[in-house]
Amino acid sequence: MEGKEDNALIGVKEIARRANVSLGTVDRVINNRAGVAVKTRNRVNAIIQELNYQPNVLARRLALTSRGTLRVAVLLPDISEETEYWKAPLEGINKADLEIRQYGVQVEYYFFDQNVQSVFAEQVDRIMENAPDGVLITPTFEKESIALMKFCKRKKIPCVLMNSDIPEQQRLCYIGPELFDSGYLSGQLVHYCLKPGQKAMIVNIAREIENNVAILRKEDGFMAYFREKLSEEQLVHLNMRDTGYAAVAGRLTGLLEEHPQIGIIYVTNSRVSLVAEWLESIERSDIVLIGYDYLDKNLDYLKRGIIDFLLCEKPQEQGYRGVMSLFQYLIFSATVQEDYLIPIDIVTSANYRYYRN
Repeated sequence: MEGKEDNALIGVKEIARRANVSLGTVDRVINNRAGVAVKTRNRVNAIIQELNYQPNVLARRLALTSRGTLRVAVLLPDISEETEYWKAPLEGINKADLEIRQYGVQVEYYFFDQNVQSVFAEQVDRIMENAPDGVLITPTFEKESIALMKFCKRKKIPCVLMNSDIPEQQRLCYIGPELFDSGYLSGQLVHYCLKPGQKAMIVNIAREIENNVAILRKEDGFMAYFREKLSEEQLVHLNMRDTGYAAVAGRLTGLLEEHPQIGIIYVTNSRVSLVAEWLESIERSDIVLIGYDYLDKNLDYLKRGIIDFLLCEKPQEQGYRGVMSLFQYLIFSATVQEDYLIPIDIVTSANYRYYRN
């Protein structure tokens, strides 16, 4: 029907078109300025009422239309079989993108290989060169992320951090889990499961471990729990920069031979499926396995009891809220909550069916 079709046409240009007037005339009507004939003013107001526009929203959108499109740069890891996790935040970002296009806001995507710091640096340079109106980043590598944040501060560009935070750096807001607490919670889980005489193993699997903000903060939290409640002597450490299965399995086999008392393994990221594959191959269902993220591979091992606990942090919501925070700030000058901390959920074979990313 015509009414439904008209309601779908959103924008101040549509009001101007219907009233057969200029955008400037619509602006004067909205702001109750002089210079508009009574008949024209009534016609414009009738159209505004028919379309159910709120004047304050319309005024901001008119100003936006006059100055052109606002650009929001999004920097996050590319999706691959190895990095399936990032599919969820990208879906959240895409959802927000569709919702805000009608306001003249354009999302620009910058992807990087989270195993290659140089690619991240190149994308940071591109963002600074293009100087967007807002920035949403996953600060995988701290040095380059800080450089971008300082650039945004100088240029008065609002910057939102997603998934991991960088303490003591100025940003509009952070949306994601408290990573230190995530590691601390993992230490608590290990403590509950640790039997007398057993050791626990903490496993970091990433090519750039020493520069990976998320892994380092989780490890800090995990180690803090052990120092407070247990003993570091009960821990075995493994840092794997080769993320291939054969390399990971070989190192794990060697460490298990060296430390046969290992009863629990904690993996600091979504690559817990590599450890699960190894445990299944050696038929060790007695070792408790804890890792991250609601991914298909991980869920398969969770269902079969090889992974015992998955810590999940609603990545789709993180992506959606990241873009919408910038939108609210840029379009409506809304006050944005400085820290929007996502709950750290513990998913098991008993409750995974009810979880939503």
